Order: sequence, then structure tokens, then C-alpha cells
Amino acid sequence: MKITNNFNIFDEDNKQQTIVTIGNFDGIHIGHKKLITTTKKYALEKGLKSVVITFSPHPLEIIKNNIPFLYIFSEEEKNREMEKENIDFFIKYPFTKDFANISPKDFVNILIEKLNCKILVVGEDYCFGKNRTGNVEILKNICKEKGIEVIKIYNIVIDGERVSSSIIRECLNNRNIKKANLLLNKPYYILGKVVEGNKLGRTIGFPTANIIPSKNKLLPPDGVYITKTKYNNNIYDSITNIGTNPTVNNTHRTIETYIFDFNQNLYNKDIEVYFYDWIRSVKKFKGIDELKGQIAKDINIANNFFRLN
Repeated sequence: MKITNNFNIFDEDNKQQTIVTIGNFDGIHIGHKKLITTTKKYALEKGLKSVVITFSPHPLEIIKNNIPFLYIFSEEEKNREMEKENIDFFIKYPFTKDFANISPKDFVNILIEKLNCKILVVGEDYCFGKNRTGNVEILKNICKEKGIEVIKIYNIVIDGERVSSSIIRECLNNRNIKKANLLLNKPYYILGKVVEGNKLGRTIGFPTANIIPSKNKLLPPDGVYITKTKYNNNIYDSITNIGTNPTVNNTHRTIETYIFDFNQNLYNKDIEVYFYDWIRSVKKFKGIDELKGQIAKDINIANNFFRLN
């Protein structure tokens, strides 16, 4: 897969025909997966190159005057997830106010001139162009004139709700990790580099890996979570605390993961922490002994979870 931030994916004298799908793909949930799977299917059947277009930053960040937008998956995490899809090109096009004002017809012309697009795969709610004036029916009319086939993918509905990144964000903000994972069709995770912490965990028998997530990463609320941790292609059971550790008077928010039966040095190493369920809120304990007792209880809850799931 080639990752690029522009539409110039072919040489002028060697433009191959493509099938294109477009979306924000934040989290790459099961609705997004349907778009990508359809794109790959037709690419194989028709002998086309598969192209996925997304935008960076998220359009809402620009439309709302650069208000920071929190992402379910960071840019690096999104790249990793898209690599698994085995598409040919992943275009992360810069979204600007000028681009937001492009007309629907001009946008289709870009797809033709730059990408030699022959088939376009979009969701039924897809809108594009200035003031989001273009919808699927308008897109079909424009593309018909240009000889482009438009494939409309219907929404996936679970429990009466359309699967969307907004719903997944709501689940994460409400600690409903199980539902978020269901809609993502994979565990929500945080990719980060292990940094040195205050090393308190080591002194009380529960050494933790402290990670710093990428900027603008959407994190669940403070609390203790059942997790698994991936390092060096091995996956270990773990629990993860997000918060300020009030028992030892920390004031900055940290992500600390205690990995069961693990004694390797992880400093400066990248790990992935996969979230499965919420255990409890962060609280201030009377002392270290009470904290140690609660951690032991948290580990027991996690072990029972993994035994049953």
C-alpha cells in the first residue's frame, strides 16, 4: 500500500484505472469496512487499482475554525489499520477551507483527471462539495455524464442505530468499551512509546508501562480498564489506569499499564494497549497498602474476564 497526501499517484503517461472510496475513516469501523471490502472486491473483479481517500485534518476541525478534534485512531494507528486492508493507495488529502468550497462537479473532475476513476463507492449518507451540497443522487447524475459508476453502500444498523464514528465516540466517553469494540469490530487501542514514570508501581510489586499517546487521541474517561498489551508480536493480559493517581498526589494525566507475568524492559519501546472493559473509577486511597489491595482485586476481575471471554 502506498500512502500519500496528494492525488498524483500515477505518472501522466501511465494512468491506471481506479475504483475509489471516500470517507473520514476515523476508527475504521464496520461501516467503513464495508466500503473498503466492496472497493477491493470490485477492484479484483474489474482489474482496477483500489484507492481510499480520507482527509487530514478531519473536516470538522477546519469547518469549526481549528477547534481541536479528538480521533478514535491516531494518524499512525489509522495507517496501521489501513495496511491490514491490502488496498493499493491510501490518500490522506489535506483538508482546507479552499477545498471545502470546491463544487461537486469540480471534485468529480479531480477524481477523473488525477485518479482515472471508473467506479466510486460511497455510503448512502455521503455529502461533498461546498456547503455539503452534493449528495449521492447528485453524485450519480454527475458521474453518469462522465461514465463513472457509483455504488451506494447502505448504512449498517445495530440496535436501531446507524453505526458511526460519533456513536463510537459516545461509547468511549461513557466507558462502554464493549459496544465500541462491537462497532469497531476490533478492540479500541492506544499505540504509544513507553516512557519513564515515577516508578511507584515497581516499589509496590506492580511495575507499570507508562505510555504517551499521540496528540488529539480520544481517550476514555479516567479509570481502571481491562486490557491486553501487545509487544514484539506477543500479547499479554493487563490492566490499565488512565488518570492522575491521586493517592500519590500526581497532578498530570497518565496512562499506566500493568502487564501480568511480564518482566522485560520496555523503556523507549512501542506497545499497543487494547481495551476490553471498564473496572472502576479512579479514587484516592488511604495509603499504599489499600492501593495494593485494590490493584490485586482489579487483577482478579481482569483474570475472570479473560477466563470467561
